[in-house]
Amino acid sequence: MAILHDTNFSELRRILDDSLLTPVFQPIIDFRTRTILGYETLIRGPENSPLHRPDVLFAAASALELTLPLERLCRDKSLRAFARLGLGGRLFLNVTPSSLLDPQLINGHTQALLDEIGLPAHRIVLELTEQQRVTDLPDIHAVLAHYRGRGFQIAIDDLGEGFANLRMWSELQPEFVKIDKHFVHGIADDRIKYHFVRAMQDLAGICNAALVAEGIERSEDFNCLREMGIACGQGYFIARPTTQPPLTLPEHALAALDRRQVSVMPHAFGYGKTATAGALLRWVAPLPLSASNDDAVARFESEPELSVLPVVKGEQPVGLLSRQSLIDRFARPFRRELYGAKGCEMFMDHTPLIVDQYASVQELALMLAQAPKHSLLDGFIVTGNGRYLGIGNSQDLMATITEMQISAARYANPLTQLPGNVPINEHIDRILAAEVECVAAYIDIDNFKPFNDHFGYRRGDDLIQLLGRLICEIADTRNDFVGHIGGDDFFVIFQSPHWETLCQDIVHRFSDMVSKMVGPHEQTQGGYLAENRRGELGLIPLPTLSIGIVKVGPLQFESNREVAAAAAEAKKQAKKRLKEQGGKGNIFIEQRRHQSPVTYLN
Repeated sequence: MAILHDTNFSELRRILDDSLLTPVFQPIIDFRTRTILGYETLIRGPENSPLHRPDVLFAAASALELTLPLERLCRDKSLRAFARLGLGGRLFLNVTPSSLLDPQLINGHTQALLDEIGLPAHRIVLELTEQQRVTDLPDIHAVLAHYRGRGFQIAIDDLGEGFANLRMWSELQPEFVKIDKHFVHGIADDRIKYHFVRAMQDLAGICNAALVAEGIERSEDFNCLREMGIACGQGYFIARPTTQPPLTLPEHALAALDRRQVSVMPHAFGYGKTATAGALLRWVAPLPLSASNDDAVARFESEPELSVLPVVKGEQPVGLLSRQSLIDRFARPFRRELYGAKGCEMFMDHTPLIVDQYASVQELALMLAQAPKHSLLDGFIVTGNGRYLGIGNSQDLMATITEMQISAARYANPLTQLPGNVPINEHIDRILAAEVECVAAYIDIDNFKPFNDHFGYRRGDDLIQLLGRLICEIADTRNDFVGHIGGDDFFVIFQSPHWETLCQDIVHRFSDMVSKMVGPHEQTQGGYLAENRRGELGLIPLPTLSIGIVKVGPLQFESNREVAAAAAEAKKQAKKRLKEQGGKGNIFIEQRRHQSPVTYLN
């Protein structure tokens, strides 16, 4: 052990003395803007060294009490490499919580380095990586306030690995939170992981934090996270860590982003039209990055209606100039003479809100809520594949969302508040127009009328509302459209690949719910004594479900009427099978257009 200790000490001293660390960078994608948000920097030791791997390297540094000088060298090498490579966006810089108190990080040494390499502090995210009780560090809130005051942002790593992370999130209020890869890998196939991440997503919305999903290795998980509305992601599927990372999104990542499902969210401008950031943009000729402040002032003076000016480098947006900010600066004596000829980047916002044209207005509203307050006034830049298209403002966004809410309320079923016939039909037409595969499910309660007559309409309404909540709970409502036709009939348009399992869950859990609504005697008999349609007293079975299924493929149906008619016919077949065979419910899959087997559930 002593020999190993001496060997590691000698090797680590060689690495530190000769600056033999190599930083590698892994891009972090922003799903909402379809661009690279930034890069996480990771460290490697010399190629043939026993301390090449970062876990071994830092373990040796900890054992030899050399963690602080190692972290200093990591920071220096990472920052210089990031600037030298000309990487865009933010740099996620790994730091241990104890190093937050490093005098060189606090007293301006790092700031001097940033000034030297031309990198502003607001592009640096300090990512806390060690499982250490951060909240026990003295004056931690004052320390974080110090860093934030200089422009740095904070991220915490591996959310979900332990309860300490939740406490850190609550007390430190970081701008970014990284989801542990355990919950990311396989999320597309694991409902437990899915719901865990949904809970994290709800917390992030309350805390105004952006979630970053780490460890994305499969296209299925990439698509699932994107459709869930997770803000950002990183992993081998996007790109591996390398010394020469991509400056733009790789083609396979862009292709995955293009595989979009039809949104289930309400839509503005009447149902059936997609409400996206692209619908809100207006063209404003941008300023080139080479323009001067005088050029910007001249634009504002010649175009009084302009409140902001986008700044581009080639076709890529890099900043936003505010009329109020620029005019206020130049209103002071001699400011125009001193700074007028200097580049417009001097006073522009280097991190404006940039969104892709296909981002939904819901995603856009969430991004605005989480953005700095000035973004509400300045608005946002709209891009297409990273290229500047125009700008939008928060007033138009709010007007659009208000119109959507009014439309949604107008077409909602009054009992369940679920979309009614009009939005159901409109959504089917959008599916058909987009030529997206889906499954239409017509869900009907069997023996509902006698139940309603015998137990009263209030119990009947309760049963309908319970079914509505059950369907919404089981279905993936980000991908699956849940509608209420009226009475005891529901219509679901599934885009989830495991739709058959979801339908079986709905049937089984509905049966359990009905049993709990009646007394022990009715549970034992499987029904209750009441008059049938012929006026005869007999045992009426408890309500069950019949579900008619129609698979909808591209160009197989011409209108929502055809889909609805096929689903209604499938529902009739399900009810017929249930009447013949009995049981707790029945699912019938229509076969006329498909050769899939019929599924009966008893």
